[in-house]
Amino acid sequence: MVRRERWEAARRARAGGHRPGGRTGLRGRGPPGLGRRRRRPPRRPAPPRPGAQQLLAAARPHRVRTADGDRPGDPGAPTLHHTDALVIATSGTTGAPKLLVHTFDGLTAHARAVHAHLGVDADRDRWLACLPLAHLGGLGVVLRSLLTDTPVDVLPGFDAATVADAPRTLGTTLTSLVPTTLDRIDPSPYRWVVLGGSADPTVRPANVVHTYGLTETGGGIVYGGTPLPGAEVHVAADGAISLAGPMLARGRRTRDGTVVSLTDDQGWLATGDLGRWTAAGRLEVDGRADDLIVSGGENVWPATVEAALATHPKVAEVAVQGQPDPEWGQRVAAHVVPTDPADPPTLAELRAHAKATLPAHAAPRALVLSAGLPRTALGKVRRSALPT
Repeated sequence: MVRRERWEAARRARAGGHRPGGRTGLRGRGPPGLGRRRRRPPRRPAPPRPGAQQLLAAARPHRVRTADGDRPGDPGAPTLHHTDALVIATSGTTGAPKLLVHTFDGLTAHARAVHAHLGVDADRDRWLACLPLAHLGGLGVVLRSLLTDTPVDVLPGFDAATVADAPRTLGTTLTSLVPTTLDRIDPSPYRWVVLGGSADPTVRPANVVHTYGLTETGGGIVYGGTPLPGAEVHVAADGAISLAGPMLARGRRTRDGTVVSLTDDQGWLATGDLGRWTAAGRLEVDGRADDLIVSGGENVWPATVEAALATHPKVAEVAVQGQPDPEWGQRVAAHVVPTDPADPPTLAELRAHAKATLPAHAAPRALVLSAGLPRTALGKVRRSALPT
């Protein structure tokens, strides 16, 4: 989408009743007007799903735009500040979603920082957006393209064959994926694949860059362990990670329109994550502070155990959590989706496999077999939804 098309989209929005400071809620797998679509007869807009209805009630948009048409929202809702560009819900794995307000300047700073780090050239590069646009993992691709006049193609959803073939059919050079989608394609035809969404212990090709960031930071703010230009990272003595930079959200929006700051007086955002700097000066994130398992006085990171267990041939998917234990304080519990449900791994097999590469205290002491793991739309395991 080029500048002329953006002006046309703005003209249509004003003609449709959108006013300065007003909010339009977008529902669906892709925003109206983006991507290639077949024409179809107009339909009466479908009612929102229960979860979407709850989110819309909190966001209070002035109108709601869906793939099926527009409908009125809350005309009495407060307007946004003229510098605000986006209100988006967090995609975190714990607690209720927060509504975050991003400004035009913040989103532009993030887009320019990403493109500077990756060496993006608008004349030769082309993005592909194929992740859900309700999350910054997908929407961020579109925003970066719009704010930097870089070509972009938007798919209605992830399709492995289409994404794998996009460099040939569309001239795509850049895309953003999560581990579960990357595992389904060959990334070698792409110049860069930006990988986010969840921890990824797999060794990836050189053109795949792991990212770390939050919805609060406009997306990934650390690429390959290196902070983006303008981004700042502080790791405290206890491992607590804090972030700062011009790309941070203006704040959290409440129902009455008040925007509450996310940072302290010095502009630092406490992420709730723990990590450390490597000898090479790269940030290594261990995980959420709430996810840390303390078993018999020893610290155990779920991601480390998951990476070890994932190499067992009988394990298709695995998630690890701490469960209360009267003797150890917490025990390491492995939730496993077996490769063959008729021949699942035993706890003894998994313990032996883990102890081949990990300390004994990190080996699982409980096993829960499952048909699937609860995940967010971006593929993150929702540990809070795992049975305890």
